[in-house]
Amino acid sequence: MEAANAEEVHLRHVEKDVLIPKLMREKAKELCAEKVEAFSHCCKDAGFLMAFKCREENAALKECLTIHYKDPGFYEQCKQEYIQEKLEFERTGVASKNRKQKLPTSM
Repeated sequence: MEAANAEEVHLRHVEKDVLIPKLMREKAKELCAEKVEAFSHCCKDAGFLMAFKCREENAALKECLTIHYKDPGFYEQCKQEYIQEKLEFERTGVASKNRKQKLPTSM
């Protein structure tokens, strides 16, 4: 039996509208790590006044994330990564998060 390639994989509604956008959010946070860190640092320092004191950091973070969320190329990149992980799971039966974990040195 021939292996399916990424173009032939059918994606369910939940994959297109939930799982791939979730991957996009995770990757966008990595790409906007500097802005995430600045906002987190500001919130930690501002305490309960963070809504007022951290407006600039929050706006910069939202702008950075939105650029990625609205980029069709970024969606396509995340979709292809999701498909590759899905195909690998179907082939091996091991989820990607489990493949990335180190095996214990002793039982």
